[in-house]
Amino acid sequence: MSKERKKLILALALIFAVNIFIIALAQSASADLYKKGSSGAVVTEIQKRLKNWGYYTGSVDGVYGSKTEEAVKYFQRKNGLSVDGQVGNQTLAALGITPSSGSSGSGGGGSSSGGSGDLDLLARLISAEARGEPYEGQVAVGAVVLNRVEHASFPNSISGVIYQSGAFSCLSDGQFDQPVAESAYRAAQDALNGWDPSYGAVYYFNPATATSQWIWSRPLIVQIGKHRFCA
Repeated sequence: MSKERKKLILALALIFAVNIFIIALAQSASADLYKKGSSGAVVTEIQKRLKNWGYYTGSVDGVYGSKTEEAVKYFQRKNGLSVDGQVGNQTLAALGITPSSGSSGSGGGGSSSGGSGDLDLLARLISAEARGEPYEGQVAVGAVVLNRVEHASFPNSISGVIYQSGAFSCLSDGQFDQPVAESAYRAAQDALNGWDPSYGAVYYFNPATATSQWIWSRPLIVQIGKHRFCA
């Protein structure tokens, strides 16, 4: 075999390998991924199947919270999948769900538009953080989340704000996974519709239970029920 022919074969093999690599990267980039903070119809379907098969005991609400993450890990362990608590294409296939490029995944981007996933997630936070508070105070808690979405110092999506590390104690004390009060859905919708009883606040706290000295330094805007809403 001539040197020229060998070079040609090597060049073709290299081009083929590069093309395969590019295709693999493209497939990986386009893969659906659902994880903590995701919301929408596909998350609802994931929860339904996990619940029907005994992996999940939480609410089927379309919000990918801590209980959904733990259920996914349980399912992954039992089915020989990589255990990361996230639902990519392999886990979707194991669940019998067809990936869809039009579905809502990580919940990134601005989210004050009020999609059903955002409504459910916001209602869950309001219920956990303001259970027993006056209705106006529940709306105000939702408004704080939306004010943070618009603020340069916070994540720019509802899921990003809610799941920001250390932002809300209800995510670590189990309250976030409790049943959602009906009033919380109405309060979330009112906040999404633009009602802001907090007058632009980006913080709130209960002075009877607050342990942070720093939060007391924030300028008070208004007090509603047990919560002080601050700038």
